Amino acid sequence: MKALNNIFRRASEDPRRVVLAEGEDPRILEAAVTATARGIAHITLLGDASVIRANAAEQGLALDGVSLVNPAEAADAGRYAETFYELRKAKGMTPEKAAELMRDPLHYAQMMVHLGDADGSVCGAVYTTGDTVRAAIQIIGMAEDASMVSSFFLMMLCEPFHELKGGVIFSDCGLVINPDAPQLAQIAMSASASARNLLGEEPRVAMLSFSTSGSASHSAVDKVVEATRIVKEQHPDLAIDGDVQLDAAIVSEIAERKVAHSETHGKANVLVFPNLEAGNIGYKLAERIGKAEAIGPILQGLRKPANDLSRGCSANDVVNVIAITVVQSQSL
Repeated sequence: MKALNNIFRRASEDPRRVVLAEGEDPRILEAAVTATARGIAHITLLGDASVIRANAAEQGLALDGVSLVNPAEAADAGRYAETFYELRKAKGMTPEKAAELMRDPLHYAQMMVHLGDADGSVCGAVYTTGDTVRAAIQIIGMAEDASMVSSFFLMMLCEPFHELKGGVIFSDCGLVINPDAPQLAQIAMSASASARNLLGEEPRVAMLSFSTSGSASHSAVDKVVEATRIVKEQHPDLAIDGDVQLDAAIVSEIAERKVAHSETHGKANVLVFPNLEAGNIGYKLAERIGKAEAIGPILQGLRKPANDLSRGCSANDVVNVIAITVVQSQSL
């Protein structure tokens, strides 16, 4: 777990302010207390403070060092609503609707990040991915160098039987359904930056396909080839292979046989899937059959960190995402 341990070490060396929108959820409560105790973040929980305290007492959790804010009663709600109205009035937002939405913890959390009252947010234990991403895009906005928001999973391969060891970025496995070539290129570039930041390694990118070096002819392959060309044009020093099948991406001996002039040499640490169907199946196969630990989905392409959770997440999953959110914020 070296890669994950390094993330936690970096988070504890420079903890940042992370807001959790679903503060009344037992998993979020446990994660908030754990993250605070480990010193990786300064946590704000959103929700009804009396409910949060009652739930914490029932779980035997002490909320020392954890801040509680109820958006429905918060002193900043008016300022937040006014800011939201100004951000979205060209899209039909009204002052009344802005005020209503700022009483919602999800929107309040993203406004905290937008205005610098928090360094990152973690939501999605109760809220859907669609709601979480939509609020983040509307309020926090896109990074200057990104044309879209995508996601990745940090897959930890640390079991004795894993031949491929350490952390690997899988992207996009949770958000963009069927990217075209420019979108797939953007996913690859964002995932490369995520790998460099979180893994502390130079990215080695495999643009995955059912074809290797043109072994098959199909429009789906053409998309991957074109996306690879776009990435190479914009980042000529980035190690990237595409089109490439999974085995040639992660097994050096196969790469030697199948990929002429390989730049990753079968040692890819960033796997870019051609569409969401492949990515979602791929990460779940690695998790359920391959016994990899999947952390995410983590969002990339936003101006500031705002991360999603699976609604089936555990408290430990939330702590992992908090640590990643802190490290993401450190790079800004």
